[in-house]
Amino acid sequence: MFTKLKSYTFEVPQGITVEKQGLDIIVKSAKIELKREFNKFVALKQENNLLSVSAANKTADSRMLAGTFASHIKNMIAGVQKPYVYKLKVIGTHFPITVNQQGEEMQIQNFLGEKKPRKVKLIKEVTVKIQGDIVTVESADVEKAGMIASRIEQATRVRRKDRRTFQDGIYIIEKAGEPILK
Repeated sequence: MFTKLKSYTFEVPQGITVEKQGLDIIVKSAKIELKREFNKFVALKQENNLLSVSAANKTADSRMLAGTFASHIKNMIAGVQKPYVYKLKVIGTHFPITVNQQGEEMQIQNFLGEKKPRKVKLIKEVTVKIQGDIVTVESADVEKAGMIASRIEQATRVRRKDRRTFQDGIYIIEKAGEPILK
């Protein structure tokens, strides 16, 4: 049986370069550089400003990986152009929650009246800004921005209590400029 090799072709904007070095793919702009490990079952071709990602062989796994890596490269190009921004809201109905950043760590104090602060480890590539009850997470890498936003949200997850009553926590309200609830 003959299976057609799927190829994903898209345009690379001006001012952005996409390079393949060994098994790594590097997307650069004037200020930001993102690097990601590539898979040997995916072929990458670049002609002028068109980039083509295709499967290196006819197996189903390599065809699926081609689509996955095409999406990863599109996300990298979009992140290099404009960073991904997540906004989280601090909600303290029972106890006033205090959030502050100390170097590579974010501390959440007085969550549900706890004496010991909860801590979230941050990554160098991600910028976290705290303005009142809004926490802004910003990064060129969509996966790292989402990972830190979810770590912050999971650090204040309410366990062994009725969530209808205890609504305290830090919740994602905006993801990549789009509000979560409409």
